[in-house]
Amino acid sequence: MVKKIKSAATSFEKLVGIMHELREKCPWDKKQTFETLRHLTIEETYELADAILEKDMKKIKQELGDLLLHIVFYSRLGEEKNAFTLKEVIEDICTKLIHRHPHIYGNVTVTDAAHVKRNWEKLKIKEGKKSVMEGVPVSLPAMVKAMRIQEKAKSAGFDWNKKEEVWEKVMEELNEFKSEAEKCSGKMEDEFGDLFFSLINYARFVNIDPESALEKTNKKFIRRFSFIEKEARKNGTELNEMPLDAMEEIWGRAKKKEK
Repeated sequence: MVKKIKSAATSFEKLVGIMHELREKCPWDKKQTFETLRHLTIEETYELADAILEKDMKKIKQELGDLLLHIVFYSRLGEEKNAFTLKEVIEDICTKLIHRHPHIYGNVTVTDAAHVKRNWEKLKIKEGKKSVMEGVPVSLPAMVKAMRIQEKAKSAGFDWNKKEEVWEKVMEELNEFKSEAEKCSGKMEDEFGDLFFSLINYARFVNIDPESALEKTNKKFIRRFSFIEKEARKNGTELNEMPLDAMEEIWGRAKKKEK
């Protein structure tokens, strides 16, 4: 294990050296700022998320390398501005991890992973956070944010007792949305949001990641729709000229192929 750590450290030093050289000599790298890198980092994060869903280990490894490069790049920019160094970034996360794992580095005893999360949130409040919700990034996608909000509330003891109670809430919100939709009222959007939020809550209770579940459905729909397009081309038919029942028949064949 020690040998592996030393080997990784050597490779990390090599990456840092390359980054410094690129920043000094490469016209593109020299132009980059925190702001220009931001959207690229978001793209890299989503590419890693895609690779994880696809269970593509080679791609996961590559995307992790891209993200690691971004961390080193941001640290280099921070150093140039005399704001922080890569060493300080690493030291800060080491200090935080040790402080927030007193069951490993202290005398605290925990019973399970949920207990660890509750302790984590308590420690964050002690560190100066005024609300457990402060840990939810503002720019998160809405579905991921809803999940994080619910997890934060749970860590503070504010949660449903049983999944059956959550399902009752889902049905209540569905009926409220249906009622407003039938009237085409201005409250439809609010009720639709409440319905989504309650469905995400139920997903949490049955250990489903709603973001991953929806993305898998997106990919499945694209795959099946592409099959319809392929079959239409094979028959020399324009998709927008194909009857709906013919498209549904091909859709059914696409489903069977996947089984």
